[in-house]
Order: sequence, then structure tokens, then C-alpha cells
Amino acid sequence: MSRDKRFKSKREKPEYDQKLLDLARVTRMVKGGRRFRFRASLVIGNRKGKVGVGTGKGADVSDSIKKAFDNAKKNMIFIKISKNTIPHEIFLKQGSVKIILKPAKVGRGIVAGGAVRTVVEFAGIKDIVSKSLGTSNKLNVARATLFALNSFGNSRTRSERMGIKKVGE
Repeated sequence: MSRDKRFKSKREKPEYDQKLLDLARVTRMVKGGRRFRFRASLVIGNRKGKVGVGTGKGADVSDSIKKAFDNAKKNMIFIKISKNTIPHEIFLKQGSVKIILKPAKVGRGIVAGGAVRTVVEFAGIKDIVSKSLGTSNKLNVARATLFALNSFGNSRTRSERMGIKKVGE
């Protein structure tokens, strides 16, 4: 048996794909000087509608990434994807982040930059047009994108909001 076959069989595909958005060395001042820690921002998703963003801090990089993964798993949302895109256009302002997400025709691809692209990709959306305005902070942009995508699932029709029953219900 060749060496490649042995290693392929042992390694199984993880449940979620993950991408490190940002890795920062943060400090705090104590009597003896500076104390260093690492803050990791991570996006995870299964490319079938489930996506999450998380952060974690730790004394070393691997510890902070593991904490960020656990945090992202806790903050996962499910998105309904219709025809590989989003149901309608949305403009969202959250904090200093402004995000515009528009549905695109089949085959257009993901026209988005940075953190928006990563979140949308891991959500499983294949055709979308996006513009991020305001801050360029990756973590805030990723969280705002997640919030915008989550608002699609909460949208109701006008008749549901007004409490009007449909005929036959």
C-alpha cells in the first residue's frame, strides 16, 4: 500500500470549513510591562446555509483559534438560499459598518471584497453583489454581514405583520 493512501483514509473531512479573518497581538499594561495575548477572528461554515463568526483570545495562537472556532459554532445562523443567491436586496447599517447586498443572476459569481466575501462564500451563496462602506474593520464587517443575512429569515410578508389571515387558513 502506498504512503498516500494510508494518510488519506485516516484524515476525515471536517464538519465546517474555516478561515482566519484576523489574527492580532493585543497587549495590556501591568506593573512589570506589557502582557501579550492573541485575538483570533474566524469564519466557519458548511457551504450549505450554515455560517458563523467568532472571536477568541488566548496566550498562544492555537488556543485563540480553538476558542474562536467554539465561539463561531455558538453564533451560527442558517440562511435560506434560493437559486444560489439571496431573496432580495438589503441595505444595513450596524455601528459604523454600512453593507449593501444585492442578488445576482446565475453565473455572476461573488462580487464582494474581504470579510463579506468570506462570510457569503462559507454560507453557500454563489451569486451575489456586495458593497461595504464605512469602516474596514474585518470583524465588524463580518458580523454586520452575518446580521444582514440573518434578517432574511426573519422577514415576513405585509399580511403576516398586519395579522391578516389568508383564505383557507
